[in-house]
Amino acid sequence: MRYISTRGGVAPISFSQAVMMGLATDGGLLLPERIPTVSAEQLRAWAGLSFQQLAIQVITPFLTPGEAVSDRLPELVERSFATFSHPDITPVTRAGDHWILELFHGPTLAFKDVALQFLGNLFEMLLKAEGGRLNILGATSGDTGSAAIHGVRGREGIHVFILHPHNRVSPIQERQMTSVLDANVHNIAIRGSFDDGQTIVKTLFNDLAFKDAYRLGAVNSINWARILAQIVYFFYAWGRVTGGDPHQKVLFSVPTGNFGDIFAGYMALRMGLPVERLILATNRNDILVRFMESGEYRTGEVNPTISPSMDIQISSNFERYLYYLLDEDPAAVRGEMERLRVEGVFAVSEARRRQAGEIFSARRVGEEETLARIQATWERHGVLLDPHTAVGVEAAGNEPGAICLATAHAAKFAEAVHRAVGFDPPVPPPLEGLLERPTRCRILDPDPEAVRAFIREVLG
Repeated sequence: MRYISTRGGVAPISFSQAVMMGLATDGGLLLPERIPTVSAEQLRAWAGLSFQQLAIQVITPFLTPGEAVSDRLPELVERSFATFSHPDITPVTRAGDHWILELFHGPTLAFKDVALQFLGNLFEMLLKAEGGRLNILGATSGDTGSAAIHGVRGREGIHVFILHPHNRVSPIQERQMTSVLDANVHNIAIRGSFDDGQTIVKTLFNDLAFKDAYRLGAVNSINWARILAQIVYFFYAWGRVTGGDPHQKVLFSVPTGNFGDIFAGYMALRMGLPVERLILATNRNDILVRFMESGEYRTGEVNPTISPSMDIQISSNFERYLYYLLDEDPAAVRGEMERLRVEGVFAVSEARRRQAGEIFSARRVGEEETLARIQATWERHGVLLDPHTAVGVEAAGNEPGAICLATAHAAKFAEAVHRAVGFDPPVPPPLEGLLERPTRCRILDPDPEAVRAFIREVLG
């Protein structure tokens, strides 16, 4: 498999090159030249595999033959998921009419661990092979940062710089990042929103001289390997729910802000996974819902909510879907993304909006609805949801059999959960004593030059 950019300015590159490039050098996002397809026979066979066995089957067609990753994939997979506390890695449980896909059994109790444990080991393998170094730069709305940090902390040849919005993540999310004191971990709190941090990251990646001089790499879902690892649990959940019947379609409800997780579901669908629809669930930061309703993608102000990981108004991964929606035309994608940069808005035709609507159902969920869903799910089924998961369950509504992605452990958002049910969720071992640990963090203005100067200060 070779990889190309959504904007058409990158000659086809290998899987390993795509991983190390992160953001494409033309400012676009990398995608495989073609989407592998899965037969009905394969679906039946895959349904009986363990998560690790399935990961090898799903990932292999996306690799470039002859690269070391292909030979060492089983080792990478085994090491990456050995850190999870549940033997099924991403178990599927029942809560009334809905299925809950539990994605929070990794080291930081968030779905990002599935991809970032894999990516951390992948980075380390590639760097050892070439004797190089890598300086990871990423922005987080809450969970990516801690998962990235725990994926690469203490690893030789790697430094990680993570930007988070100052005072706009939960206390647990903030401490999961800033209490990691390894010498290769550098936390930056930006006086602004996640979108400000994401813009800074893209600005520095697009400065190719700076990117090359400081060997910048990406852990945000702009890195294709993140999406690839997340595709696995859509196949896994389908197999556990249907028993491997290739004629049985399912619905997935996905709480999303940056469009990465739901894009992984879209790729699974394109590969042949029997998916009836993808339910796109957002909080009041609803740029994606507004696009699905009107065909217009218009940026707005970020509103702080009790589901802060979705407090996003510019969804990076949407560009990948736009590439397919616009018939894989990189010139058209370039034009729309430039229009977004200059005017803050672009729009697609009504025909294309309806085309998107054939795959995605979109719903925004308010604060009171989120709290009510947490309360109702606890009282009726004895299941505690974090607020992001509650958004997804609420968006699934009366759809029986919908698989709802549980993106974080309820204890990471204890304040919101307490408001809903009247008590704090039990604290799992990884979070015990977290708020009392010493921390290290630099607070900076939302200015690319300030972050650039800090990186130079640290690396010399």
